[in-house]
Amino acid sequence: MINQGFDDGQADWEEDQPNVAYCVKCKQTVQMENPEAVWTSRGAPGTRGICPECGSTVFRMGMTPAHEKLVRPAAVRVEGSTKIATDGGRKRAQRATYINYANADAEFAGKLAADLENAGVHTWIDLGQPTTGEVRWAGGVHPALKDSAKMVVVLSDAAKNNDTLAKAWTFFRSQKKPIAVAMLGAVEVPDALRRWPRFDFSQDYKRAFRQLLLALSD
Repeated sequence: MINQGFDDGQADWEEDQPNVAYCVKCKQTVQMENPEAVWTSRGAPGTRGICPECGSTVFRMGMTPAHEKLVRPAAVRVEGSTKIATDGGRKRAQRATYINYANADAEFAGKLAADLENAGVHTWIDLGQPTTGEVRWAGGVHPALKDSAKMVVVLSDAAKNNDTLAKAWTFFRSQKKPIAVAMLGAVEVPDALRRWPRFDFSQDYKRAFRQLLLALSD
């Protein structure tokens, strides 16, 4: 973040230096290394880099010439609009269950997400809106991956060797967040997903859905 305590001269200098940011750890303004044009979850532009002094990540808001070659993403809203009660009696927005699927399974994934929503489980699913190039997010990963509480991996022949899907469930595992696997046929399960519960939707959708719903309610 940019230090708000500088005088006007310092602020004007920073505006002319898009790769300058304030390092919270070092408590000083630095010229960031490896600056990268990124977007926040609200679709706002910013620049992320590395502090040359301590190696921590630094960030500043604002449009730069580097953003002009990128496609501004739509804002990502993950939390549900319905408030749920907590143990303390307060209400908070319901966190999402991330639906992780391959394009070939879009029809099934869309139906599953809709059925979960109707059953009271708020979901987040990528609608597959066309973009040019991969979006670089300020947080390093898609905001929905950071903000979702659980994940359902739709596992099919098309999905098992998909690098994008694997990166998503790998991030979830690194954050120790629960995963459930919706099986579409007799697919070899990747080692990274073997310890998570699996539900076979290829034989009896209604039965598998009830079992999945129960698992997500835990």
